[in-house]
Amino acid sequence: MTTSDGLTIRDAHPADWALIWPFWQRIVAAGDTYMWEPSIDEADARTSWMQPAPAVVFVAERADAERADNVVATAFLRPAQPGLGDHVANAAFMVDPDHGGGGIGRRLAEHVMAHARELGYTAMQFNAVVATNTRAVELWRSLGFSVLATVPSAFRHATLGQVGVHIMHREL
Repeated sequence: MTTSDGLTIRDAHPADWALIWPFWQRIVAAGDTYMWEPSIDEADARTSWMQPAPAVVFVAERADAERADNVVATAFLRPAQPGLGDHVANAAFMVDPDHGGGGIGRRLAEHVMAHARELGYTAMQFNAVVATNTRAVELWRSLGFSVLATVPSAFRHATLGQVGVHIMHREL
């Protein structure tokens, strides 16, 4: 899918990891939005993100004739649970901080949600949206997600100490 502003969202290829890793590492190392250990090494990060089927990994790339490293965001989609819970999707999203605030996250989320519907998922659940990640919480709420519960002090934020995490959900 290519949008009018030159953003293309597509399934990721193994070679895309080299373009994802720099911003993935930067985001995780900040210690304010994701549960991964901030010092995670590249091999473990790749295994955590570039999951095999039934997971699907996506990239968003911006058309830029001057740069070959134009991946600006990534997401994965997978079953929230195996077996009898595999009709509910789980997903995670990362937008390169250098490209944040321009609607890329929203377009990637809409694409992933549409793909989830096509795959037969009936709902989507996020298990750990850091409550202080207000941009993410606002995005998910604007896309129809609701907070089912907040687990108090479940995330050790790099600068704020222990903060809550939301479990968010919406029907597809």
